[in-house]
Amino acid sequence: MLLAIDLFVARGRNGEMTLRFATVASIVWVGVSFAFFGVLLAFGDSEDAGAYLAGYLVEKSLSLDNVFVFLLVFTAFQVPMAERHRLLTYGIVGALVLRLVFILVGAAALSTFSWLNYVFAAFLVYTGYKMFKHRNDHEGEQQLVDKLSARLPITEDAPDGKLVVRRDGKTLLTVGGAALAAIAVVDLIFAIDSVPAILAITTDSFIVFAANAFALLGLRPLFFLVADLVERLYYLKTALAALLVFIGAKMAIAQIAGKIGPEISLPIIAAILGVGVVASLVRDRRMVAA
Repeated sequence: MLLAIDLFVARGRNGEMTLRFATVASIVWVGVSFAFFGVLLAFGDSEDAGAYLAGYLVEKSLSLDNVFVFLLVFTAFQVPMAERHRLLTYGIVGALVLRLVFILVGAAALSTFSWLNYVFAAFLVYTGYKMFKHRNDHEGEQQLVDKLSARLPITEDAPDGKLVVRRDGKTLLTVGGAALAAIAVVDLIFAIDSVPAILAITTDSFIVFAANAFALLGLRPLFFLVADLVERLYYLKTALAALLVFIGAKMAIAQIAGKIGPEISLPIIAAILGVGVVASLVRDRRMVAA
C-alpha cells in the first residue's frame, strides 16, 4: 500500500520531481520507516525492533549505491528524463520481488544448513574488501554498465513508451527496454549483495523483508538527490566496506560464540555509518572553504 502511495504521488505530479520535492519526499519516507520501528518497539518484541532498525540502516545505505548505478544506466543508454520515472517504478518493484525470493530462500537455507553462515560471512567480508578497493571511485559499476550497453540488442528508432519492437523478423530492445534489462541485472546483483548482509542480522523473514521494503520506499525521490549525495558523501563507500566486514565477522562469530544481539550490533552499525557521514560532511565543508 505504501508503495502504491509513493507511485501515485509521483504520477500526480506528471512524473516531474523538483529537488525540493525530492528532498521532502525522502525525509517523509525515512520518517515513515522510523515510525514502523516505533510500532514494533511499542507492540512487538524489542529485539525484533532493534534487528529491523539495524537492517534498515544497512539496506538504506546500500541503496545509495543501487540508485547511483541506476543513474549510470540511464546516462549510458541516454534515457529521456520523462521516461526515467516509469523505469524506476519497474526497477523498484523488481527489486522488491527479487529480494523477497532471496530472503525466503536464504532464510530457509540458513536454518537448514548452518554451515552456510560461514559461506555468507566470507562473501560479506570479500564484498567489503572489494568495495574498499574502489572506495573513491565507481569504476566497477561503470564497467558493469558499459558491458551491458555493449551486449544488448538496441534500436533507437522506436515509438515512445515501447520497450520491445520487431525489426526484420528480429526482436530488439528500445532504449527504454535495454535500460530496464540493465536495471533488472543490477537489481539481481544488489539482491545477492544486500540480502546476506541483513540475514546476518536476523533470519526472521518478516523483519528482513520489512527492512528491505522500507529501504526501497522513497527510492525514486532519492534518485534525484543521489548524484549530489554521492559527491558529498565521499567516505560512504569506506563506511559501507567496514560495515560489510563487521557484519560478516559478526555472522561467523555467532556460529562459534553465540548470537550477537541488536543491542550490540545496532550501535556499532549506527556508529560506522555516522562516522562515514560526518567525516564526509567535514571534508565537503573544507573543500568548499578552500
